[in-house]
Amino acid sequence: MLKASPESFYLLPYFAKTVCEPGWKWQKREKPLQNYDLFYVWSGEGEVILNGASYEVGKGSCFLFRPGDHTSATHNPQKPLVLTYIHFDVTEPVEQIPVPYRQLTDTIEFENLLSRYIRLFLVETFAAEAEARLILKQLMIHLLRDDRNEPVERKASNQLTESIHEVANYIRQHPGIQHRVDDLAARAGLSSRYFSIKFKELIGTSVQTYMIRTRIERAQHLLLHAGMNVTEVADALGYRDIFFFSRQFKQYTGKSPSELR
Repeated sequence: MLKASPESFYLLPYFAKTVCEPGWKWQKREKPLQNYDLFYVWSGEGEVILNGASYEVGKGSCFLFRPGDHTSATHNPQKPLVLTYIHFDVTEPVEQIPVPYRQLTDTIEFENLLSRYIRLFLVETFAAEAEARLILKQLMIHLLRDDRNEPVERKASNQLTESIHEVANYIRQHPGIQHRVDDLAARAGLSSRYFSIKFKELIGTSVQTYMIRTRIERAQHLLLHAGMNVTEVADALGYRDIFFFSRQFKQYTGKSPSELR
């Protein structure tokens, strides 16, 4: 992928950084993957099966799944996986492709790139897709350098912006928790009022709306890709009333959970 132009990276709407629910599992499907999937583990313990081969995974485990791969995964409910996945295609023929699996040890810059990719789509960022393609190209170069054992440059970032985006990612990673604004503000090292103002300014929506939206987006993913039924999804995301969950889901998506599934 070294010679592939950034414009050849075709972005797919399947990406997230998330904490997997205790009952999470990635079931093996009859059809193989249809696209590339960059799959990175931030923390936790689990097992990934790739084309019949088993890999024990934890912090720094990184896969580049390819079209035609057969995949499945489970994790330790006591130490749930925190992972990022990014699905994409490449519209040009590619020659140099990173190896399917590696254990990264120098993770700072790679994790910064992964976080930046997700953040681009938290709000309607100008030229988000163009930048995302550049980041995907950077990620592939990073992996190819890792294959050659070459060093990676590190970068600094704005502290306030990083703090707000870290909290936004934290909410997205834990969609089933009933977060308190005071606790989130403390996590960012800000007063509740200032945190709420800066959050809406940088993310583009209020904290409460963002929390609801991330729960519904996670519910969509679990219904479509995790093999979980409506009751299981509602329970995993902390909804005590399945009827309230269904109403809120339909309000945000236009469909009931059962219709989507």
